[in-house]
Amino acid sequence: MTTPIPRDIPDLPVIPGRRTNLMPPSAPAGAVVPLVRRPLVAAYRLLVALAALAAVTVEILLGSPARVLSHFAIQSTLLLAVVMLASAGRAWGARRPPPDALTGAALLYVVAAALLHHVLLADATPAYTVTGTTEPADLTGPAGTLAALAPHALHTVLPIAAVLDRLLLSPPARMRLAHAAAWLLYPTAYLAFTLIHGLFLPAGPARHLYPFQDADRHGHPYVLGVSLLLLLVLYCLAVALIVVDRTRPDPLRLGAKTGFRLQPPVG
Repeated sequence: MTTPIPRDIPDLPVIPGRRTNLMPPSAPAGAVVPLVRRPLVAAYRLLVALAALAAVTVEILLGSPARVLSHFAIQSTLLLAVVMLASAGRAWGARRPPPDALTGAALLYVVAAALLHHVLLADATPAYTVTGTTEPADLTGPAGTLAALAPHALHTVLPIAAVLDRLLLSPPARMRLAHAAAWLLYPTAYLAFTLIHGLFLPAGPARHLYPFQDADRHGHPYVLGVSLLLLLVLYCLAVALIVVDRTRPDPLRLGAKTGFRLQPPVG
C-alpha cells in the first residue's frame, strides 16, 4: 500500500546564515536588438565630419593657423569630426559605437562653444572672430561664400547636427555623473592656459583669445569670476546632458521586433 500524497507540501526550512537576493539580470541592448548595418546613419555622420573639417580648414586659411587652432570652438569641432568619423565607420560595419564618455564629451564641448559664442561673443566690441581679424576678408566667388559660411557652420550648424545625431540616431548612453566632473578637466586646463598665455604676449588686440579675458580692460577679479562662472555653467550643462540622455526613449528600439508573439492560451 502506497503512502498518499499530501495535499499541501510543507514549507522547507530556511537555511540559517545564507540569504540569496535574486536581482533581475541586466542585458545589454545588443542582446535584445542585434547590431545591424546603418548606411544612412553612417552617411549622415560622415557628412557632419566632412563639414566640420571643411569649416576648420577655411578658418585656418583665413587667419593664422596657430591662433585659429588655439580656439576652444576649433578644438571641439575637430574632436567632433574625429568622433563622427569613428561613429560612421562603426555604423557602416555594424559594430558598437565609440565609448559614451567620448561621444558625450564631443557633444558637450561643441554645444558649450556654441552657447559661449551666441551669449558672450556674438555682440562683443570689437567684433570677435576666430581668425582674430575684425575686417572681413576681401574674397569673391566660392571663396567668399565659404568664408561667410564657415563661422555659421562652427557655431550653429554643427552643434545642431551633433544634437540631432544624439537624439534621433543614437541609443541612450550609459553615462554616469562622474563623467561630468571628468569632462571639466580639459576646459579647466584650457582656460588656465589661455589666461597664462595672455600674460606673456605684448599688449594689443591679439593678446587675448576672448574679450572677457582682457584683464587690463575689465580687471583680474572680473576675468577670474567669469572663468569660474563658465566652468560652473559647463558642469550644469554636462549634468543636464547626462540626465536627458539617460531618461529619453531609445529611437533604435521603438517599434523593434523581438521575435516573440503573444499566443492565446491553449485549451
